[in-house]
Parts: sequence; structure tokens; C-alpha cells
Amino acid sequence: MKKVPILTVGIIAGAAAVFAFLFGIIITSTLPVIANRGEASNENYELTVPLVNDAGESPFTKIADIVSPSVVNISAKKTITSDVPGFQWYFEGPFDDFFKDFFKDYPKQQRKTQTLGSGFILSEDGYIVTNYHVVKGASAADIEVKLINKKEFKGNNVKIIGTDRRTDIALLKIESDEKLPYLKFGDSDGVRVGDWAIAVGNPFHLEGTLTVGVISAKGRTNIPLPEGPDFQSFLQTDAAINPGNSGGPLVNIRGEVVGINTAITTPTGGNVGIGFAIPANLARHVIDELIAEGKVTRGYLGVYLQEITDDLKEALDLPSLDGILISDVVDNTPASRAGLKSGDVVIEFNGKKVVDLQSFRIEVAETDVGETVNMKILRDGKVRTIKVRIDEYPEQLSEAGTENEKNNQLGLTVINVTDTQAQRFNLEATTGVVVIEVKPDSPTSDAGIAVGDVILSIDKKNITDVKVYQATVAKLKKGKPVIFQIQRKERKLYVAVTPG
Repeated sequence: MKKVPILTVGIIAGAAAVFAFLFGIIITSTLPVIANRGEASNENYELTVPLVNDAGESPFTKIADIVSPSVVNISAKKTITSDVPGFQWYFEGPFDDFFKDFFKDYPKQQRKTQTLGSGFILSEDGYIVTNYHVVKGASAADIEVKLINKKEFKGNNVKIIGTDRRTDIALLKIESDEKLPYLKFGDSDGVRVGDWAIAVGNPFHLEGTLTVGVISAKGRTNIPLPEGPDFQSFLQTDAAINPGNSGGPLVNIRGEVVGINTAITTPTGGNVGIGFAIPANLARHVIDELIAEGKVTRGYLGVYLQEITDDLKEALDLPSLDGILISDVVDNTPASRAGLKSGDVVIEFNGKKVVDLQSFRIEVAETDVGETVNMKILRDGKVRTIKVRIDEYPEQLSEAGTENEKNNQLGLTVINVTDTQAQRFNLEATTGVVVIEVKPDSPTSDAGIAVGDVILSIDKKNITDVKVYQATVAKLKKGKPVIFQIQRKERKLYVAVTPG
């Protein structure tokens, strides 16, 4: 066997190494192209933003430069009424009612409190978006807006244009002599799970904080938040969101607002990587109406709805779990006039497939009042098309910024126990109205009525729904005590209320 000289072996080995190196570079540079060709569903996907640019900078530095000047710090002063000075509690369990009854006769104390949140400028003339719960209960005179450049706006320079508690959105406006930096909305429907998500806000008084994560999920609903909102289709993100981030923007890698940071789920009170943002497309619809009208007008169908479970599918002999089941139809509503019936399954609304209960409710709410739409339903195993003319939502919870519940002499906001928003209370009652807001220092607050209580009767008149409640309350005389029967969890109580 002929031996190969050592020098020759070295040359061959060196040449092979160089070839392998060059071949590796060629293969590596073409991998994204090869990967994209293998994904037929992602033909338009482009990696437009490198993780690190040629100068070695993170792309998030550009986002900070673009977004931060338009993010504001919002503080709102409020007066709250507490039962025992210096003692705040929250009991839950068998002794809950005992402690509430024990302390109910203590003199009530009023004290000033301040909420802190974030917001972002939407136009060069000063429109600002934030969460309703950030400014809830505060007047425009009690709101202070501070920009990252330390400029402050308060007093007559701040206006509340309108609020919408059903989506937890508020629209403010600041008066400035200068054109302001502002952000633009992106398309939240086009956001994909795994996309970059960047939150900018003021957590724990730390102004201009930027945190980075991804979109963890879309269309999150039925999140049990203490104050709603009840129109939910949240973007979920693991970008760190903490107290103070509420109302700030969640932006994509191009600096476009895809969501409004609103809430977190946490067992500790701090961020655990599960945050929720109102999607931009839902917010944009609300904001446009607040700018134009100062309130939100919503479409109304007049049905009670249920998700279709495996048991319902089998019991009703349905072909699939698709669609939403109509459990009841309210008399003298668009649904009843169109001929919709209990037991119908809605599979398509206005040309769009019905996916789940919350998205259907939002779709109806965003339909123009007076518009006639086609609904495809499944009834007795057959698909039918029914035309429905949409009315205005009757129990309007949106309000103009200048109005103050003029006719609410009791200080309560209530909804039907069958309303989706009531699900978060895990109610035992099946009839009546549930309290979702109690105005501080109101007759009902003084009487001890609390959020989550169900009003069963007033002055011995059964309260079956909001309409009956409103009619009954309208007949009450100021200064004359009246008996409310309420249900608090499993317990029924009588409470004396003196209308103011």
C-alpha cells in the first residue's frame, strides 16, 4: 500500500476544512428561504427586523425612541368612603357577613386616594387613551397628565371626552400649544401568537418602563376581573405588566399599538407573565365613537346565549360544537321580531362565522343601529337564513364625560343576573339584578350594599330584571326608608335604604 506524504495530507485536510466552512456559510444564509418554502401557510412571512443590527444594537432601542415620548403618566385623585379609619379588610368565607355586620354602624370616614396609571397620545392635538378604571370616579379637575419630558397638564387643560366601562376604555384630551408626538394603531386581528409584544408604561411610579415579551394567546374571554370589562377579547402577553401599566400601549416590533394594557392574572399581586391587553381593533371602534359622540352606541339583538358543550351537542342532536346556542329570546326585541327562537344555533352573523359567545356579542355590539343583517341559524337540523334589523342597546353603560348619572338616586349600577358580566361573581341567585358598582357615600353604600350583591326585591316588589328595577326605583320617595331584599352568596338579607 502506497503511503501519502504528511505534507500532502495536511494540504488536503486544510482544503477540506476551508471548503466545509464556506459550504456552511452558504447553507446557513439560505436556510430562511428553504424554511419559508416549506411552510405553504406562511408564504408572505418576512423576517424584516433582525435581532441585532449591523451596529450591534437591539431593535427595541428604536421602539423605545419611537414610543416613549407618546406614553403619559396619569394620576387621578378620588374621595373614597371607608368604614373604619386606617383599617382596610377583605374577608371571604363563613365570617364575611359577620364582620360586615359588626362594623356597619361605625361612622364612615372620607379620605383622599390617588390612582396611578398610564396612557398614550393618539393625535398631535392631544387625544389620550387610557383605561376607564384609571380615571373612574374622578372629575377632569382631579386628573393630572405628565409627559416623559416632565411637562404636566391639569385643571382646565385636561378634559374627559368620554368613557366606556364595558370595554374599560377612557378618552381624555389635553390642551397644548405645541404639536404632540403620538402613536398609531396597528391591526390587532393580524397579530399572531409568538409575535413580539412590547409594553411601555409607568409601573410602580417608574416612568417610561419598557418590557418585552411575545403575544401568548388571542381572544381570551371570561377573565374574572373585579370590575370587568364584560366585552372581552384580550390579547395575552408575557411582557411584564404591573400596577401602573394600566392604560399604556402594547406595541408590535414596528412601534404600532396592537393593544391597551389592562390587567394581569396573578396569585401574588405582581407580574407572573400573564397579562391582558384590549385589542387595538376593538379599542379603535370605541374611541372613534367617543370622539364623535362622547359615548358609545351599541347594537342590540335581544337574546340570551350559551356556549355549546359536548353534552348539549349530544342532547340537542347537533352535528358539531360550532356556533352559539340561543337559550332565550327577549320579547319585543329585534330577535323576537325576526322570528328567532330558543334552541336555535347561530352559525353565521353578517357573513362571518360565529366562533364563540364573546366574539359574537362584540360583533353584534359593533353593528350599526338600524342595519339589517343576515343570520344563519341551525333549527331542527336545517340551516336557515333570517334577516334581523339591529336596535340600539337599551341598558347603555357608556356615558359622556360631562354627565353624572343624573337619575341614579341610589348610587348603584346593576345588570341582569343572566348577563355575561355577572358570571365572574359565581352567583347562587337565578333571578334579580346584580350590583356591579356602588357609588361611594351614596344611600346604598351607607346601607352596606356591596358589589356582587343580588337585589331580589324592593319594597316587597320582586325584581326580575333591570327594567323592573329601574321602574321600581323611579317610584321611590326621597327621605323615606325602603326595604331591599338582597342575596349575598348563599345568604339572604334585608337592608333598609333611604333614597337621597
